[in-house]
Order: sequence, then structure tokens, then C-alpha cells
Amino acid sequence: MRIDPIELEPKQTLFRDYKKNFEKIADRFGHAPFDKKMWNHRLSELKEQTYQRTALSEVLLTMNRRWGAPEKTLESVDKLKDEESVVIIAGQQAGLLTGPLYSVHKIISVLQLAKEKERDLGKPVIPVFWIAGEDHDFDEIHHVMMNQGGEMRKRTIAHTPESKASVSDIAIDQTKASDWLKQVFQLVKETEHTQDFYKKMDRLLRASKTYTDFFAKVVYYLFPDEGLVLMDAHHPDIRRLESPYFTTMIHQNDEIARGVYAMLQKNRQEGYETMLDSEWSDAHLFYHKEGERILLVRDEQGRFVGKNNEVVLTKEEMLKIAEESPEFLSNNVVTRPLMQEALFPVLAFIGGPGEINYWSALKPAFEATGLCMPPVFPRLSFTMIDRKTGQQLERLQLSTKEVIRGGVREQKLNWIASQSTPPISRLTEQVKNEIDRVHAPLREKSASLSTDLGELAEKNLEYLLGHIDFLEKRLQRSMEERHQHEMEQFDNIEVTLHPAGGLQERMWSIVPWVNHYGRTVFEQINRHHLSFENDHYVVYL
Repeated sequence: MRIDPIELEPKQTLFRDYKKNFEKIADRFGHAPFDKKMWNHRLSELKEQTYQRTALSEVLLTMNRRWGAPEKTLESVDKLKDEESVVIIAGQQAGLLTGPLYSVHKIISVLQLAKEKERDLGKPVIPVFWIAGEDHDFDEIHHVMMNQGGEMRKRTIAHTPESKASVSDIAIDQTKASDWLKQVFQLVKETEHTQDFYKKMDRLLRASKTYTDFFAKVVYYLFPDEGLVLMDAHHPDIRRLESPYFTTMIHQNDEIARGVYAMLQKNRQEGYETMLDSEWSDAHLFYHKEGERILLVRDEQGRFVGKNNEVVLTKEEMLKIAEESPEFLSNNVVTRPLMQEALFPVLAFIGGPGEINYWSALKPAFEATGLCMPPVFPRLSFTMIDRKTGQQLERLQLSTKEVIRGGVREQKLNWIASQSTPPISRLTEQVKNEIDRVHAPLREKSASLSTDLGELAEKNLEYLLGHIDFLEKRLQRSMEERHQHEMEQFDNIEVTLHPAGGLQERMWSIVPWVNHYGRTVFEQINRHHLSFENDHYVVYL
């Protein structure tokens, strides 16, 4: 395995400035991520806060034992009781088979930074992954994308929840899940790893009650020896620990919402994209009622109201719920980072480009609740290249960096054009120009006789040129059929490195890679030292 860094210009303006011109947006964050002097300052901030370390450790221990967590994870949980210990944290929804590859990339990022900072600071640094089990958007997690005939297609589980319940509350339909898993594995080529991998996934699926359980078990299958700690944010015992923090968020609700709204307006005025939609009236909290997760807003009377009037709660009622039944509340993207900071001694948070974009509006929310905004680090980003695709890139003399950036469609057209002398496109252009020249006297004569005849002559030229276009396409198709082998190579490179016009990590899942290279493939990536200052990494397998 070889891992090379490449420059990959961020598409989002704010994320680009975050990585390359941080001083332009420094006022939106608590710390400069790549300032080495920052870490001691952050440690001093954490010493000023208190945490429910013992209670949190006990909840995490119970939770992780239920998932069959490895011994190193349990040791990490125990370290959380140490007043000197801190955490590196990231999070994601509980995608099937971990969802897109960027979920695994986040985990590798957490492990890398935790290891690096434990070495540098001489303190226990625990890698934590926050599973957003409270999320109710089942459509985001109910599928994996698989390469079918050179095209990425969804393989969706045939399970439709009856309500907008949180993912951690949705029981797996084992029959439908088993059928789905078989369909997914039917789309990979048989290797020495296939049967063991499939049987293990099937066992883990059958041992899981919810999709969150399945996610956690698969993660520990991939990373059994790293001391990674997983947490289901929707677990009732976690909610009980969060009770006092919900109370603060309710008391400071108006200040949180107005501060975030103002910062979003500032971002817009300075030309930055906004990935977060927020209004003054947003409560940034959900209420759970009869299995439904209801987004709350504040009305003119200061009451907390369902966005579609499903529920109406006074501030006093909300405070009572927070104190007595916090399991009926959950966070949205604005208040989740606050809850994360209140629960854990966060040395640093790791996020993707979209997350960093909306975190740029959250500093006022941290300040409103008396919390210090943690350093925010960009997650590591990878493109994996199998041996076959690597050989094709070399054979066709294609730049890996340029393919990852923009795909191979233009190179493919140029290549096929070069196989004809002269190129078909040049031939057809010459013929069109000649037809236009020969046809010109007819158009002129027709136009001189009447407007209608002039228009008819113009349409006649379009008709003739259309036939040339048709013939060009047929010639092109014939050339592609003659060079089908090379065309298939271009198509494979496109779908592997630039699927659907974007990065591999947003489309591909772990399945083809573990199937081909075994369960340790991601552990092997993690064994390399990877700098967070690089834009992107290419992994040659």
C-alpha cells in the first residue's frame, strides 16, 4: 500500500479560506486549527469546565459492551474517568454497512489525531465517534451505492418506517435486511474474502436490534484494535446526562438562535455559501411525541411550537421535560455541537467541508451557553485505487490528480478521436462547411422570392446538417465498438475515481474494498502517519 498526498482545491469558498486563508474567517472560530501553540490554550479551557466523567464512562461501558466492543475500547472508556484525559471527536448518521466511505475516513481522522496528540501532549487522548442515532431521515441511510455495469446505483433496503422515528428507535426488519444484504453481495466478484465477509456481516446484522447497533458492530469489525469509542447520542441514559444542558439551551434559546442567524447573514454578505438554514424563531431542538421527531420553533409568545403545529409547549413545560423526561428532547445541527462540548472534554472536533461550513455560524451559540468552541479540524479525505484501475491509468497515461478532480470524459473523447485520421469530428465539420457553402445560393434565391421560401430553405439546411450529425454519432459509436476494451477502461476509471461527477468517498461503500482486500484494509491506511494539512490522499492498493 502506498499513500500519496495531492492538492485538491476545495469547491466551497468558505472551506477553501478555512484551509488556505484562515485569518479571513478567524473571527468565526475559537482556535486556528494548525497553530501549534493552540493546544495548551485549549487544555487550559478544558480545565475550567467540569464533566460527568464517571457517569458518562458507565453509560458508555454498558452501551459498548452491548455492541460487543473490543477490549481496547473498554480500556479507552475507563480512561475517560481520568481528569487529565481529553477526546478527539467526530460523528455521522448510522449508515448501512457504515454508509459512504467518508464515514470511515472520519473514523481514521479521529484515530490519527488522537494518536498524534497523545504523543505530543503526554495525556490520555481518547478517539470518540458520535453516532447521530436521534436522526430521523431514514432515506439518508437506507442504502449503499454499488457499481453496476459501470454506473453507481442505489441498493436500498425494502423497509419503510411507519413514522419519522429516530434511527435508534427503528427495529430492523430482519427478513428484508437479510434479502438486501444478499443482493449487495451478489454485486461483487467472488474473492478469497467474500464468504467470510458476507457471513460476518450477516451474523452482525442478525445480532442487531436497530440500525445503530448494526453500524456500531460493523465499525468494530473494521477497527478492533484502535481503542475507538462509539456513542449512540439517542440512548436514554445519555439523554439523562444531558438534562442540565437542555435546560441551559432552553433558557438561552433566543440568544442562540439570534446569534447563529446573525452570523449566517454575515457569511452571506461576505459571499460565502451557507449550508445551514436558520431563522430567528428556530428553537434548534426536537421534541419526540408518539414515535415522531418534531422540529420546534418559538412563536411570538415565546412558546415552543411544532413547525406544523403538532405540539405547543410553554417554556416552563419545556424546562420540566428537560428535567424529568429529557429522552423526549434531541438536538439539531446547531445544538448538537453544544451538547457534544458539554458532555465530553473535547480537545478537537473533526468535520467534513459541509460541517465546517455550518460550524462557522456557531460561535455565538457556544458563547450564549457559556461554552468554549473547540478547535475544528478538517477530516482526512481519500481516493482508493485498486491495482486494475492503477494499471489502466498508467496504460492510458492519465494524471491521477486530474482524473480525481474532473473525471475522464474529455480525455475519452480525445482518445477516440485520435484513432481516426483525420478525426471524425473534423471530417464532419468540413462536410458541414461545404454543404453550407454549396447550399448558400439556394437560400439566397429562396429568400428573394418570399419569406416563406427563405424560412423553408433555412430548415432544409438544418435537415441536411442534422443528417450529418446523425452519421457522426453512428461513426463515433462504431469507433467506440471497435475500441471497446479501451472504452471500458475509461469507464472504469471514471466510475472508480470520479463517480457521478464527484469524489469517490461520497458514493462508494466499504463493500468492494473489504471484499477485495480483506477486513484490515482500513486499519492498514490508519497505520500510516497522515498530516491534516494535506488536501487529499491517494491510496494505491
